[in-house]
Amino acid sequence: MPRIDLHTHSTSSDGTDTPAQLPAAAAAADLDVLAITDHDNTGGWAIAEAARPVGMTLVRGAEFSTRLGLPDGRTVSVHLLGYLFDPEDSAVIAEQDRLRQERYGRGLAIVDRMVADGVPVSREQLLAIAGEAPVGRPHIGQALMAAGMVASVTEAFDSYLAHTSPYYVRKLDTPIESAIAMIKAAGGVSVVAHGRSRGAARALTAERFTALAATGLNGIEVDHPDHDAAARSELTALADDLDLIKTGSSDYHGTNKILTLGQCTTDAEQFERIVATATGVPLLGPGAA
Repeated sequence: MPRIDLHTHSTSSDGTDTPAQLPAAAAAADLDVLAITDHDNTGGWAIAEAARPVGMTLVRGAEFSTRLGLPDGRTVSVHLLGYLFDPEDSAVIAEQDRLRQERYGRGLAIVDRMVADGVPVSREQLLAIAGEAPVGRPHIGQALMAAGMVASVTEAFDSYLAHTSPYYVRKLDTPIESAIAMIKAAGGVSVVAHGRSRGAARALTAERFTALAATGLNGIEVDHPDHDAAARSELTALADDLDLIKTGSSDYHGTNKILTLGQCTTDAEQFERIVATATGVPLLGPGAA
């Protein structure tokens, strides 16, 4: 059976492998199918395509930053994976540009709060670490590691970068219903990422998944390193009840997170449902039609 990992990140967002290194690392991990899904951008697609090893299928995608509204007026962050959408779609281009600016402004604002409080980081250091990638909190985590304030990016997220931290700054993400519609209009397939981890876990009730499915959501990432057995069982049942695609993925970020390529994988039958649904861009490699 093919080994399929549909959620990975490169230095085009907040991973530590370059888009050229990522396919090679996937081949070394005995993956047959790899999806590159950087946050809110498709900047690594062409490089990953050129670096794709013979025999590997490459799925081009992205992880969209979205927000889910709650009845009390609050919102929670939900990440949405989009696969095989047209990157030249005007709505996709405009929204990804806006989100990159949101990330940039939010990242600088967080660092400014830290600097004002005497934390030894700087705007210049953040921008140097991010390079050409959209500024993200993992880059701030790397700056905190370099300053000796934390031992890992994970520790940074649990402390300085947590939602409860005085340094935290919210960014204005895309309403999830709008993102689902945008991905669909661009010929892509939408899958809720790690829906039982972080703040989204309590908000994404069965009723909300039902409502999202009615708006066009295609799938749920069931098998994820953050999901325990109970979460996977619950999400499997939900996906089956709603006839949604079930995926499994590592959410690999290189050395920024303690995750390994292929740690969780997608069944071939479920992957074929993605391929059969998408009309935006084709697969690259042996799995292409």
